[in-house]
Amino acid sequence: MRKPQEITVDRTLLVYGLHLAQEQECSMVSDVKVHQLIFLAELQMLGKGVRGLHYEFMRFPYGAFSKDLDNDLLALRKKERLQNFDVVGSAEECIPLVEEEVTPGVEANEQVVEILQSVVETYGPQDVGEITKSVEDVEISVVDRPEEKLCVRDIPFHSIVLVPSRIEVTGDFSVPAKTLLLLNKALGS
Repeated sequence: MRKPQEITVDRTLLVYGLHLAQEQECSMVSDVKVHQLIFLAELQMLGKGVRGLHYEFMRFPYGAFSKDLDNDLLALRKKERLQNFDVVGSAEECIPLVEEEVTPGVEANEQVVEILQSVVETYGPQDVGEITKSVEDVEISVVDRPEEKLCVRDIPFHSIVLVPSRIEVTGDFSVPAKTLLLLNKALGS
């Protein structure tokens, strides 16, 4: 279960990722593509030892799926912070706040934003089929046998494939309390 601060960070980074996709004119045609992008970003972050996102993902017929991410998209649309996949209204205030938190010396924040930018740049232009194939080709470690790798496509449907709270990291994306309040206001939380 995500903590309130984690939900704010997740929604903020989701908005930031969608903003990046919007800037690069990536075709965001479905929630499926958003799930795949965020899954790939979160997996790379955890692989580098940093935690930016806190979404648990399951294997679905169309790749990775997170109920929390789905709920965040729904909440942001309901509060008119997203219109389809476009960042609108006061959610736009999150963008400069994220960029301000990427300051030299806060290594985890820098890494999280760099990874998110890289994933959107690399996978954002792909269509849903291509990005789903990219996700299915990802190899992840088996929980009780970390030396054994398994492709996502070989994992049975509805199985949990990523639980970030169980992965040890050296740093977390963090924001001061004052910024957290501004982000909550911008997100309508």
